[in-house]
Amino acid sequence: MKYKIFILIFILLGTFYSCVDKNPNTITEKEIQQENLVKAKNAALTYPINAEVYVPIYSDIYSKNRNTKILLTATLSIRNTSKKDSLFINTIEYYNTEGTLVRNYIKSPIFLKPLETIDYVIEEEDAEGGSGANFLIDWGAKNKITPVFQAVMIGMIGQHAFSFTTDGTTIE
Repeated sequence: MKYKIFILIFILLGTFYSCVDKNPNTITEKEIQQENLVKAKNAALTYPINAEVYVPIYSDIYSKNRNTKILLTATLSIRNTSKKDSLFINTIEYYNTEGTLVRNYIKSPIFLKPLETIDYVIEEEDAEGGSGANFLIDWGAKNKITPVFQAVMIGMIGQHAFSFTTDGTTIE
């Protein structure tokens, strides 16, 4: 009898955990980082093409007045647009409105294979960045490529949803 109850509990727990949705962004980020991190360690950290990109992020925006804020979900998307060359990412740093570093998203350089994309999500509840948050991304390539660095913000006011995007700007 004890074994039947144990087996029933085991089956119910297994069924419950298999029904829980996994965040595909988190899985994708970890898989890409682990797979590409190992390979990137063997690559040189200096490249003929090297740049730093600034991407504005709005983790919140003002509504009606300066004292009323709407928290947003923001997604940083890094896209390698090359059909044949890899995009090497050396750093992905997230800064708040005051210009203080909030977090580093990678510990070691990674790379994106041709036409590969990686996303980083600032969740709605994460208000550390503020209305003037931004990412600084240091990247390199062996040949001339034109990667896309973009952010998508989404939010809701009552029953109305909205979204907008920002594009990265290369800085000196």
